[in-house]
Amino acid sequence: MTGRRLFIDLGPLRESPPFRRLWVGSSLSSIGSRMTGFAVILQVFTLTHSSVAVGGVGLAIALPTVALGLFGGAVVDAFDRRRLVLGTTVALAAVSAVFAAQAFAGVGQLWLLYGLVTVNSLLGAVSGPARRTFLPRLLPAERIPAGAALNLLVFHASTTVGPALAGVLTAVGGLKLCYLVDAISFAAAFYGVLGLPAMPPDGAASRPGARAVADGLRFIRNSRVLAGALLADLSAMVLGMPIALFPAINAERFGGDPRTLGLLTAAPAVGGIVGSALSGSVGRVSRQGRAMLLAGAGWGAGLVGFGLAGSLWLALLLLGTAGVADVLAVVFRTAIVQVATPDRLRGRVSAAEFVVGAGCPHLGNFRAGAIASLTSPAVSVVSGGLATVAGAAAIALALPALTRYGAKPKDSPVRPGEPEPTELAT
Repeated sequence: MTGRRLFIDLGPLRESPPFRRLWVGSSLSSIGSRMTGFAVILQVFTLTHSSVAVGGVGLAIALPTVALGLFGGAVVDAFDRRRLVLGTTVALAAVSAVFAAQAFAGVGQLWLLYGLVTVNSLLGAVSGPARRTFLPRLLPAERIPAGAALNLLVFHASTTVGPALAGVLTAVGGLKLCYLVDAISFAAAFYGVLGLPAMPPDGAASRPGARAVADGLRFIRNSRVLAGALLADLSAMVLGMPIALFPAINAERFGGDPRTLGLLTAAPAVGGIVGSALSGSVGRVSRQGRAMLLAGAGWGAGLVGFGLAGSLWLALLLLGTAGVADVLAVVFRTAIVQVATPDRLRGRVSAAEFVVGAGCPHLGNFRAGAIASLTSPAVSVVSGGLATVAGAAAIALALPALTRYGAKPKDSPVRPGEPEPTELAT
């Protein structure tokens, strides 16, 4: 029984056919999306032989997400979320088809690649927050941590499998095969969404615009639990993100072999897979806010160890451990955000979470690179890890409501007269 509790809880897949359909469709489509991400970066580098040009792909992703992500949340709270995702999926499939067409035609224009990445990111600013609102509609509150863990398993698995498969296909038939597979994989995305029920916002729908965005931000500010959860994610990503340092650390300590760099890059994602696979007990954690902060501190501690590690196997082990802690922090944060937010505001709050998750890693990598240029890569990663641990501790002290926030374990009933978990949300 203990072993069964340790492994990922598959209950949501058994109990909710719509969630199972969405999960399967998203799993297949996510692999295709990762293949396109690999192909775009390689195509840009092949055209320009410039790392700055490759960095421009990251800006084309981050800037539209940060600039319009909150407005996307206001749109999500104004319309049926299922129809929005269907519409954006059609548009994203069209963008993928254009990627494939330009590769088969040999167009090779940098502006076109940047433009397609930008449009893809703009559509994602609506699709991403809308998809995040699905969990509370498809699963009961006590199943949301397990559902989040299953979704994160897909994310990390596709991050690992997608680029690896893209490398094989590129060697066999060129980048055009990667784009083509992604375009075809949208059939799986449609399969997942078409089986969902209608999902209009509860109550009167808001009108998208600046006032709706301000209402969402005001709600987050007034909820110490939600504000703390988002601050914890922002702190962990901005202060701790180490990926920009991997090439320099690989060159300094491990000989600069590209295969070693690949292992370092994959290690956090592998840790994420392991953390998701061993997340069976997350649904029984009563103090989710405290658990999220502890996991965030674990992410930082793993990075400190990585920065000090002198052997490759220890560096990989510590990066994997950091990845385990990170995925657990995200599981708890997702559960907190979705349960503590009323449905009429869920799109806007999910959009704020999406903006932090999509934009802050890029800022964190910039911070890491800047500090490394002034000191050294090792100092940058160690100081970032220590700052992440300190940030989690500071949030715990400043926002005790977050550390107190929790949900009853699914096998522990609420006693008469005891408040429901959501009463602790503010």
